[in-house]
Amino acid sequence: MQLDVIVPTYNRHSLLERALQSLLAADVPAGVEVKITVVDNNSRDNTSTVVDSFKPRFEGRLNYIFEPNPGKSHALNTGITATSGELIGMIDDDEEIDRSWFVRINEIFADEELDFIGGPYVPRWGAPPPPWLPSRYSGVIGAFNLGPARRPYGADTTLPGGNVVIRRSTLEKLMPYSTVLGPRGDTYLADEDSDMYLRLIDSGAKGLYLPDLVIYHYIHPKRLTKQYYRHWCLRRGISSGILDRQHRKPVPYFLGVPRYLFGEAARASLQILKPPVKDNQDPSERFSSELCFWALAGFFYGKHFYRVTQDSKS
Repeated sequence: MQLDVIVPTYNRHSLLERALQSLLAADVPAGVEVKITVVDNNSRDNTSTVVDSFKPRFEGRLNYIFEPNPGKSHALNTGITATSGELIGMIDDDEEIDRSWFVRINEIFADEELDFIGGPYVPRWGAPPPPWLPSRYSGVIGAFNLGPARRPYGADTTLPGGNVVIRRSTLEKLMPYSTVLGPRGDTYLADEDSDMYLRLIDSGAKGLYLPDLVIYHYIHPKRLTKQYYRHWCLRRGISSGILDRQHRKPVPYFLGVPRYLFGEAARASLQILKPPVKDNQDPSERFSSELCFWALAGFFYGKHFYRVTQDSKS
């Protein structure tokens, strides 16, 4: 069995070095051939030098591709097209895989009916988390966990793209990744993974969440600011609004927006207007309420006003 691991990267050569080290150190079971493909998405740092320094240690199993078109989706599409393994794994350049990552993949894909798997993201904190950090918005910092038990993926779950393995035969039927969505250079959008996940579910693909398929995600200190959270929720809302043009949710709508978003904002208003009680105020709850408004505003703009072009930076 051949597993191709795609690592898209943009201006993070120091973090990429840790990612490659973890891929090199992980246990590879007998009968599995692992190849790594780093897709440099037009970086301006020492990315190519870092990859070159690792090539001798990977003994021919590490490849470097330069993708000049900005956007993570461009990088993923290029990396997937350039490889040939029956399994395609994807991690981000600010992640490190657990030592048993390849072993878990080999074990679970003995089930020939399984199409894709994912697992938890364990935070590797770059600074102590502040007391106002809202657990409800763990996706802002890339901390993801569906619990301690295996469970099938479905309409009530999601699949972030930094810890996923998909059968090539399944993925190639649904390609390419949307180049309208996702990070593009220094401009942040999201939901390229959500779009592909919805396509997987709609196609009837069988997926499984594995609590022991672990990656460790570096949380940069700049992500631990309220400004970053507000900006992320706004841009993610815009992305979700764009995605909703193609994948309408099976819920009631109002003004082209899922009605529950207005309900969340209304409940958040009551929380914000409630006078704080001394020594009994949870700062994370109050800030979480504020973020509902940023998400709603972003969704409304993305659904109705964002100009969608393949390489737009609207």
